[in-house]
Order: sequence, then C-alpha cells, then structure tokens
Amino acid sequence: MGLVVSGVIAGIVGTLMMDALNLLFARAGMITKIDVAMIGRMAVGWVRGRFRYGHPSEVEPVAHEKLSGYVTHYTIGVILAVPFVLGWNLLVGGPASPLWAIAYGIATTVASWFFVYPSMGLGALGLQSTEGIKNPLSSLANHLFYGLGMGFGIALVSML
Repeated sequence: MGLVVSGVIAGIVGTLMMDALNLLFARAGMITKIDVAMIGRMAVGWVRGRFRYGHPSEVEPVAHEKLSGYVTHYTIGVILAVPFVLGWNLLVGGPASPLWAIAYGIATTVASWFFVYPSMGLGALGLQSTEGIKNPLSSLANHLFYGLGMGFGIALVSML
C-alpha cells in the first residue's frame, strides 16, 4: 500500500478515535466535547480571511457549519498524518511506528493551544474560557486519542 494512502488511513482512523473517545469522556464530564459546529464556523472564517476573534461569540454562525466542521476536522486529521508517515519513511525508513504515532498525536496539541484557542479569542491554551484548565487538558486528551487512533491505523495498514 502506498505511503500517502497509509497516511490517509491513519489520519481518518486517528480522527475517528478522537471523536469516539471524546464523546465517551465528555459524556462522563471528564473533558469538554468537541464542538464540530464551531470548527465549521472557524473554517469558514479562515476561508474568508478572518483568523482572529476577540471572543468565541464573535464567530458568526454559517450555513452547513456542522458539515463544514466535520470536513475540516477530518481533513486536518489526514493533513497531519500524511507527513508523519512520509517523514518516518524518509528519515527512519520502513513503516511508521505506532508508538511514535501516539507521541506525534500528543505533539499536535500545540496547534490547538497556540493557534486555535488564541484565534477564537480564548488566549494561549484556551485559559481565558469559562472552562479554565479543562480546555487545555481536554485538548491534550483529544490529541492523545488521535495519536492512539493513528497508531492503530498504522498497525492495521502494516497487517494488510
């Protein structure tokens, strides 16, 4: 199987795992639920050239925001996984390591901490939200879930 296809599979499985475990842990009240509609609103804002808001309430609702959110969320999952798989092959050689995929997933947390949250008007790590420390910890957990899913996807592909 090609490396790009392997990366796409790892990204989709990673994002599916993130969503499934987020739903489970959010229902238990342990982390905040991923707001797919907000992802859609933010993505549409980015396409329109708006990258910064003073407060999340400024992010205007848009048509089909959940659909836009899911497409964006899964596209980002794939965009993050493909370079990992390609880079691993180039720098290390052979199939990507599922264990390193978990570490990589955790490392992708920095994107939400230092790009997404600040662009929403919640400051670095999202600490200006009413959720306080729960936001950065939820993001860390979600990206751990993503890494677990990526690792599972990589292991699955290597068995094919």
